[in-house]
Amino acid sequence: MVANLKHHYTLEEYFELERASDEKYEYLDGEVFCMSGASESHDEIETNIISYLKPVLAERRCRVFSGNMRIKVPSHPPYRYADVSALCGEAKFEKIGGVDVLVNPSLIVEVLSNSTANYDRSKKFRHYKSIESFTEYLLIAQDSATVTQLFRNENGEWIYRDFADLDAVVHLPSLDCDLSLSEIYRNVAFPSPVEQPLERDEIR
Repeated sequence: MVANLKHHYTLEEYFELERASDEKYEYLDGEVFCMSGASESHDEIETNIISYLKPVLAERRCRVFSGNMRIKVPSHPPYRYADVSALCGEAKFEKIGGVDVLVNPSLIVEVLSNSTANYDRSKKFRHYKSIESFTEYLLIAQDSATVTQLFRNENGEWIYRDFADLDAVVHLPSLDCDLSLSEIYRNVAFPSPVEQPLERDEIR
């Protein structure tokens, strides 16, 4: 996420920028942030999830959306971009600023990067929780096989789980299907660990 050079935008100026540009921008208190320019790994992970879920859910009136879909977030207007969103049942949309905005996702996925990880884990998640239909959140690392799942149980409590093994399988209660880490990270190359110099005692 990179801040635009202009220091303050009105909502009308932001909507005009969105309609006129091929890039994706998010609006926050007069600032505009460019959401484009994903890394190879980020793009591969996003594509893998969508490619896997679409045929799995095709027979069940479920929908899967890419990072181009805008999502209405009541506590953080006008809308946000997630990397992947999905739901089962009828997808509902509103027109905001002249564009279609999804209002009822149940699953939201964010692929973490150094510049957005803290925001995705904290403030953005808190605002996503203002979406009534939202019940599940996946946070996916790019540099290791690590997935954090948060889902809302029947009592309204958010349950937290971590997965850190390519053989692991995440059950997605919001869609009632499974998603393996091997599918998420298909064709993703992780950076080699940095070798640490041996301590003097280890050399002896």
